[in-house]
Amino acid sequence: MFEPRYRYAELRRRRFRPIPVRMLVPNVITLLAICAGLTAIRLSTEGRMELAVAAIVFAAVLDGIDGRVARMIKGQSKFGAELDSLADFVNFGVAPGLILYFWQLHELHDGGWIAAMVFAISGGLRLARFNASMDDPNRPPFASNYFTGVPAPAGAVTALLPVYLAFLGVFKPPALLTAVYTLLIAFLMVSRLPVFSGKSVRMRVPPELVLPAFVSVIFFIALLIGYPWHILSAGSLIYLLSLPLGWKSYRDQKRAYETANAPAPAAATAAPAPSLTSPVVDAAQEERPGRLH
Repeated sequence: MFEPRYRYAELRRRRFRPIPVRMLVPNVITLLAICAGLTAIRLSTEGRMELAVAAIVFAAVLDGIDGRVARMIKGQSKFGAELDSLADFVNFGVAPGLILYFWQLHELHDGGWIAAMVFAISGGLRLARFNASMDDPNRPPFASNYFTGVPAPAGAVTALLPVYLAFLGVFKPPALLTAVYTLLIAFLMVSRLPVFSGKSVRMRVPPELVLPAFVSVIFFIALLIGYPWHILSAGSLIYLLSLPLGWKSYRDQKRAYETANAPAPAAATAAPAPSLTSPVVDAAQEERPGRLH
């Protein structure tokens, strides 16, 4: 009589068991990134473009941190992976497209809105393809070191290059050129272009290089704070110019992998040697009448 009630209470205890704090830390960082992306949208509607772009860059930094923190403290979860995908779509698909639209693309009216919308949709498609291909058993081992298409955070930061150049006072492109550039970055995001991911780079630092590594990181952060548009412009251009190198590296590794795993050629079957005891006689010669002596 009391067995079903006991079983229900046991299921409730299993379902609502306490969650370790280490599982919450990466999700909190992801939620902060979403807040930064939504704030960037608000700032762009108010015309405060410099702060809006800074919020997108901050969201990109948080996006690079949350995954590494989750792996370091062993706080990965399926919930966190889904939340991270949602954050990437908002921060690096919707927000940059709206920033570009409110900054300049609105001058093209419907054409500018189409360019911004295509960029946002491309970001969503890029993330959906990434999630769908994570468990592909047919991927070669070396393919894990490459992204398929430009990743969403890099695409968002790179798409804002016209804004950086305008803030520097170097060159403000016309709205049509900005729209074409936005569509180009959207195409790179959904393309099949192999892009080096950097996952194979060793994250361990030798003891003698710990202090220089700290100094280098602090120096880079100081440069980014003091000269943000110079650093972002140079970084975007270097990244775009490095894309062919990733494609070449992937092609070379693919050729080496296919050569190493190519099946051995089958041994040619030797034709049987004609027997000396049973010569082959032509059928027409057999039907020919013998010579008269």
